[in-house]
Amino acid sequence: MNKKGALESLLFVAGDDGLSMDEITSLLETTPLEAQNLLTEMRASHNDNIHSGLTLIETRKRYQLATKREYAELIKMYAVSPFATHLSQAALETLAIIAYKQPLTRMEIDQIRGVQSAGLVQRLLLRGLIKEIGRSETPGRPIIYGTTDYFMNYFGLTTIDDLPNVDELFQMQDNESFDLFDFPADEGTDSQLAFFKKDSIIAEQE
Repeated sequence: MNKKGALESLLFVAGDDGLSMDEITSLLETTPLEAQNLLTEMRASHNDNIHSGLTLIETRKRYQLATKREYAELIKMYAVSPFATHLSQAALETLAIIAYKQPLTRMEIDQIRGVQSAGLVQRLLLRGLIKEIGRSETPGRPIIYGTTDYFMNYFGLTTIDDLPNVDELFQMQDNESFDLFDFPADEGTDSQLAFFKKDSIIAEQE
């Protein structure tokens, strides 16, 4: 196994939660010294490569891949451009999970969806629909997410309680689709935003 490639893959999947040194050494079955050498080589490889838009950063003793600073404005432009006006089905599903289950971490989102959601969470952050509201007390202190005031305004909500009742949604037939966000359309907002299967949305409301 190419450990450098494996490490890069793990960091990509970990997304904004990143990985600690203990997690890296455990997953790669390596020593802290070898893991540190891999991280150093990866950082140098990305930073020295003018064709790479990524870099390796360390925050709160956790390592993660991030975009280089020189592309920050371009990424912001994309987030508010016509190309990113409509949220994908996967992004809407992720947003729905956060709306109903907040506060929660990205790993909890991944567990509900069954796939990794790092890129979708970043896109929702850039769109201003969700925000970081703190850090969990669990190992690694992952970021906790919740919806924003812009989310409330975007969907015409006064309070989060105005969302459709989850219990009523779950009363539908297993193979029946429903419109999760069926609010009046404002200018530039679709009135029909997403259709999900009952079993693909959210675990039973706690």
